[in-house]
Amino acid sequence: MNYYIKNATLVNEGQTFVASVFVSNGLISKIIKEGEPFDAGSAAVIEAKGKYLIPGIIDEHVHFREPGLTQKADIYTESRAAVAGGVTSFMDMPNTVPQTTTQDLLQQKFDLAAEKSLANYSFYLGATNDNLSEIIKTDPKRVCGIKLFMGSSTGNMLVDKNEVLVRLFRESPCLIAAHCEDEGIIHANTVRCKDLAAKGEVIADASIHPFVRTSEACYRSSSKAVDMAEKFGGRLHVLHISTKSELSLFKNNIPLKDKKITAETCPHYLWFDEHDYEDKSFAIKCNPAIKSHRDKEALLAALKTGLIDTIGTDHAPHLREEKFTGDYFTNKSGFPSVQHGFDIMTEVMRGGWLSLPELVQLMCHNPAVLYQIDKRGFLREGYHADLALVDLDTVKPISNATEYTKCGWTPYDGLEVHSRVTHTFVSGNLVFDNGQFYEETKGERLIFNR
Repeated sequence: MNYYIKNATLVNEGQTFVASVFVSNGLISKIIKEGEPFDAGSAAVIEAKGKYLIPGIIDEHVHFREPGLTQKADIYTESRAAVAGGVTSFMDMPNTVPQTTTQDLLQQKFDLAAEKSLANYSFYLGATNDNLSEIIKTDPKRVCGIKLFMGSSTGNMLVDKNEVLVRLFRESPCLIAAHCEDEGIIHANTVRCKDLAAKGEVIADASIHPFVRTSEACYRSSSKAVDMAEKFGGRLHVLHISTKSELSLFKNNIPLKDKKITAETCPHYLWFDEHDYEDKSFAIKCNPAIKSHRDKEALLAALKTGLIDTIGTDHAPHLREEKFTGDYFTNKSGFPSVQHGFDIMTEVMRGGWLSLPELVQLMCHNPAVLYQIDKRGFLREGYHADLALVDLDTVKPISNATEYTKCGWTPYDGLEVHSRVTHTFVSGNLVFDNGQFYEETKGERLIFNR
């Protein structure tokens, strides 16, 4: 079906302007300037006056839990939550069951997504100490990247052999996306806190998390990753930056397309800080930990400077019983967030930390440039029609009752935001319209210009 989106306020490549968009054969066929005549023929018309049309959000960092952990989430349910939040493309992590560390297991996930995903998709291959031969086989045009747990890991994906790291940074055929926390520091802090808790000197609640997974643990691991990338030529993207100190590792005087080392942060590091553990408790326990107000403000300030290149949600659902029972040492880290990444970032915008075009750059343009995604991430004629239509003149309560993610809860429960995605198009197909999903067509596999 063709669509004619009329009189929207387009936000694209640093500009905001009123125009209409004609979508045909899955592509942005024509951008029609305000007042310019245009015959849309029999296209379905969507009146968008007063709303903002942005490129579909590209979430480079999600855990959709399939295969093996589908009691928490799966590709269908989480892609559904994604498109409700304006996310039209996602890149999913390898810490599933089994872990995605071979080309065969990677292809199985692509096959699942082709059947189930409402959004466009790609998947990371996980690095281990002994799967370099699998990594080297990766097709850089058809796979988003290699996931490296640099210092701390899930399962057996910690890569801690120096000779393997050297070869990985030298020989990886595509981008390395790294989780950087130092395992030695975390282990020592965990042992110490367990001892103090046993003696009754500390309470094993969520507030100790930033004292276990400290800023030092993040900086030591991130600095090692950056040093290795500089020495051996790897293309490194450091995920979920959570500290002020790590920002010193990155540069902001280089065009993004020319950077070899880049940084991501997440909405929760820009919204919460250590003071929120008292109210939110384990709901906001995640790795790396949410840290101090000082760290949060440094990250917020970095949004405008180019030290932070992308925003990913690190969507990581767990069941309620895994999050809201037990003590600190048994509680799972991570929480669902893909449905509300844009909502939280618009509240950050309302706080004066960035403009709407800058927000679109971080969540739409920059992921497309950084990952070299083919014809997505921009409102350009001839590009795939991945689009989100947004109402920014509204008040919307976030509630567990309105969550689309399978686990059915959110750490943002009770927050009122001033944004609402009304329509989401994936590859030219309308998949979400004011709470109604259209699931006949599925998303497409992302292709990379490498």
